[in-house]
Amino acid sequence: MIMHLSYTNGIYHSPLSGLSRSGVRVPSLRFYVKFLHIVFTSYMEAKRGQYDGTRWSLSSIAILRALESVGVSFDITGVDYFRTIDGPCVFIANHMSTLETVVLPGIIQPIKDVTFIVKQNLLEYPVFKHILSARNPIAVTRKHPREDLKRVLEEGSEKLRAGISIVVFPQTTRTTEFEPGQFNTIGIKLAKRAQVPVIPIGLVSEAWGIGKLIKDFGKIDPTKSVHLAFGPPLRVQGRGDTEHEQVLDFIQSHIDEKRCRKG
Repeated sequence: MIMHLSYTNGIYHSPLSGLSRSGVRVPSLRFYVKFLHIVFTSYMEAKRGQYDGTRWSLSSIAILRALESVGVSFDITGVDYFRTIDGPCVFIANHMSTLETVVLPGIIQPIKDVTFIVKQNLLEYPVFKHILSARNPIAVTRKHPREDLKRVLEEGSEKLRAGISIVVFPQTTRTTEFEPGQFNTIGIKLAKRAQVPVIPIGLVSEAWGIGKLIKDFGKIDPTKSVHLAFGPPLRVQGRGDTEHEQVLDFIQSHIDEKRCRKG
C-alpha cells in the first residue's frame, strides 16, 4: 500500500480500484477494524514518545487508504496554494465529521508542520488523549470564550512563530449544514496577530457520518465522495471583516458546487 499522496498540479483523486462504491459489504465494520488497528498502533507509538510528525502523517494517510479500501473516493484540490507559501499559515475549515480531523494531517503535515485547535475534553479520552497530546494541540473549553480566545492568541502566536501552522474549525459543533452565523472569527484574529496568511478549506465529508451513540463512530457511506478544497491565501487587513467573509464565501461556494454536481 502506497503511504503517500501523489498530486498533479496540487490535485489528488482517488485511484480507480475496481470496487463498486455500493458493492462493499458492511463498509463501516470493515473500515473501523482497520481504523482501530491504526489508532492502537499510534497509541503505542505515542506512549513510547515516538509519535512525531512523520508517524502522524503516515497514520493519517493509512486512515485515508482504509476509507478508499471500502469504496470512499477522495477529491483533494488546491494543495499548491499552501505548498508555495514560505512559512506557516492558519487553515480555517468547516467541520462536518470526524474524517477531516484524521485525514488533514496526512495532507498538510508532509508539507508544513501543523497542529490543531481542539476541545479540552478530547484530551481526556482514553487512548486518544495520548495521540492528541503527542502533537501539542491548543486546547479550548468552548465554555469560556474570552479565556479560549486569550489562549488561542497566545499559544497560537507562539506556535506560528516557531513555524507550526494551525488548523481551526470555528464552528461550535460538527454539522453537515454550513451555517455562516455559527462561524466565529478566532482564526482570522490569530492570523492577524501573528501576521501569517489564512488558507480557507471547504469540506464535504458526509461519507463519515455522525454516530447516534458515539458521535465519532458514525456510518461509513461509500456512495458519498469526500471533497477537500484548499483556497488561495488571504492576508488579513484591518479588522479582518473582509477576509472573514471571503473564507465564508469560499466554503459555501465549494459545498454548494459539490452538492449541486452530486444532485
